[in-house]
Amino acid sequence: MAAFRLLYEQWLDRHIGQRKGERKRRLVEGHGHAENLFIEKVWFPAFRQLDHLHPEFEVADFRDGSRFLDFAYIRNPIRLAIEIDGYGPHSSKISRTQFSDSLMRQNHLMIDGWRVLRFSYDDVNERPRMCQQILQQFLGSQFGESTPQSDRSNIVETEVLRLALRLQRSLRPRDVCDLLQVNKKTAYLILRRMVEKQSLQPVGRGEQRVRCYSVNPIHINEKK
Repeated sequence: MAAFRLLYEQWLDRHIGQRKGERKRRLVEGHGHAENLFIEKVWFPAFRQLDHLHPEFEVADFRDGSRFLDFAYIRNPIRLAIEIDGYGPHSSKISRTQFSDSLMRQNHLMIDGWRVLRFSYDDVNERPRMCQQILQQFLGSQFGESTPQSDRSNIVETEVLRLALRLQRSLRPRDVCDLLQVNKKTAYLILRRMVEKQSLQPVGRGEQRVRCYSVNPIHINEKK
């Protein structure tokens, strides 16, 4: 957690330092609890980095002004707008005109080439894994096919290894299924490949196949 907080603060300070005037004020005042929670509980656990992610990002408004997205993920060839929608006294008092305006703004974002993902505050807070999976599936669909096979394998194995290091127990095939949204057959193939590379090792055997895995101490020592 300490490592995350340091990375998060450095990332936010860097963006604040790059802005002036209204754009800076909006970031300082607008990046609040919900946005902080999204980074901590959804984005960082899903990707373990903050590259290409911009907080309180200014875009042209369809009324010839400007508006600010909660987050923008900008990485060729996509521009993804991410919005965190609260539910409470403020949202319940929104007028019919404001509601229509919100929908029209989203339409114009998409016309301008943006992709849009919206999450409720409750889902971010109470169901973060579901939000992580949505983002992983979306970015995987955008970048997975354009990445060389060897690079994709390395990315997948790195994410599995990070999960194994975070868990307070042995890694199971089901954990890999949930992380990568793959079936059990694919999970076992990934795990078998990682055992062959000695990054993982089996810790227990069932009647027919390995059931659990742990990070190979040899692999940890090589990384030090």
